[in-house]
Amino acid sequence: MPAIKFGTSGWRGIIAEDFTFANARLVYQAIADYLKHESLASQGVVIGYDTRFRSDAFAAAAAEVMAGNGIVSYCTTRDCPTPVVSFAIRAGRRAGGINITASHNPPEYNGIKFSPATGGPAPEPVTQPIEALIGSLAPEAVKIMPLIQAREKGMLVDIDPRQDYFQHLKTLVDTEALRRAGLKVVADVLYGTGRDYLEAFLKDAGVKVELLHGWPDPYFGGHRPEPSAEFLSEMAARIPATRAHLGLAVDADADRFGVMDAAGEYHEANEILGLLLDYLIQTRGWDGGVARSVATTHLVDRVAKLYGRPVFETKVGFKYLGQYILDGQAIMVGEESEGFSMQHHLPEKDGILACVMVAEMVAKTGKGIPELLADLFSRVGPVYNRRLNFALTPAAKERLMVSLKQAPARFAGLMVKQHVTIDGHKYILEDGSWVCFRPSGTEPVVRFYFEASSRQELEKLRQAGEAMIQEA
Repeated sequence: MPAIKFGTSGWRGIIAEDFTFANARLVYQAIADYLKHESLASQGVVIGYDTRFRSDAFAAAAAEVMAGNGIVSYCTTRDCPTPVVSFAIRAGRRAGGINITASHNPPEYNGIKFSPATGGPAPEPVTQPIEALIGSLAPEAVKIMPLIQAREKGMLVDIDPRQDYFQHLKTLVDTEALRRAGLKVVADVLYGTGRDYLEAFLKDAGVKVELLHGWPDPYFGGHRPEPSAEFLSEMAARIPATRAHLGLAVDADADRFGVMDAAGEYHEANEILGLLLDYLIQTRGWDGGVARSVATTHLVDRVAKLYGRPVFETKVGFKYLGQYILDGQAIMVGEESEGFSMQHHLPEKDGILACVMVAEMVAKTGKGIPELLADLFSRVGPVYNRRLNFALTPAAKERLMVSLKQAPARFAGLMVKQHVTIDGHKYILEDGSWVCFRPSGTEPVVRFYFEASSRQELEKLRQAGEAMIQEA
């Protein structure tokens, strides 16, 4: 099999093909060896899992390997959202966490996320030595203590971090504003870990909630568990039917968010990030700027400029953005792939918090998403963007990436003013619009991102980008 590599957020593979118990145990052993080498093993690890096929059994296997290496596992009592695993790591001051999840990937995938003590996704200085250890391990090197024995020896401890996580959220969210507003919300947890979290917190804050797909299904209804428009058609129909103010969704491990307005219209994460930054600056009084990935909207740049706040641009992946939460430089961090966190929270994306903050914003302003967007555009100008995925052969992908290294003088008739290469190839154009091409770190595709100040200009960028890709 190919070497096990950690992408933008852990290692993922097809179940029973490369994501097998034998390979997972090699990963667990390498993590255990890394923790022992770094003198962190005594702090123990949190182990969580999602609702995918046999994720609970893969989590149990992780606990057996940790116990075999003398490391205590703090195992969630049920499938658990990624941000809650992150919270449990930090709250318990553990050495890190192992999370069995492939996030929004299709049902045939599963994966392993490792988070260090910070609670955020592991950066390269952590994942690279773990990858090297995996490559050097033979199957017989894996140390295992059977689960029953591990529990008897106190090497396995059950935890339920839900209420502590809720208490933490209450320090961040204006629950009284939610209680006063009389909001009605349709929530879709897409058969994943978000059930009893997203709708439960909102209900506790006085919001009326209709829950969709609030039971585990490893097939996720037969599609990718991603909170994007194509997979939220049922929520889109229920919102106007129930006269709800909002539709809020999270993916399988609840680290990504999706938002629909009162008409059942989907709003891209880029729009929501711009709105949330504007709202946080107006309501929280926090110092700091905003961090976004290279592929994320410049709407947040315009909002930051409006208030004189700095913008920090990073590679794609929350392992780069989370650092700005840890060091307090940013009041908000976000990426266009439905990722959000904010000051005083976690260096990990949290779809539950993002949804609750959108609900607070609508409750406190008394305005729907379209009205809020119109107001923001009136102050900073309109911004439109899209992302397209292209499945290319390895040869075509290589040709494309080589051709992009030499930026054209003009793109879609506009002068290329800047070539950004921190992750893929991003061309900033003379009118402030931009395009970005980059290979995905979690899927076998090349992503094409593009943004302009009008829908007509956006279409021109799309045509030029597709032509470039087809020529590869």
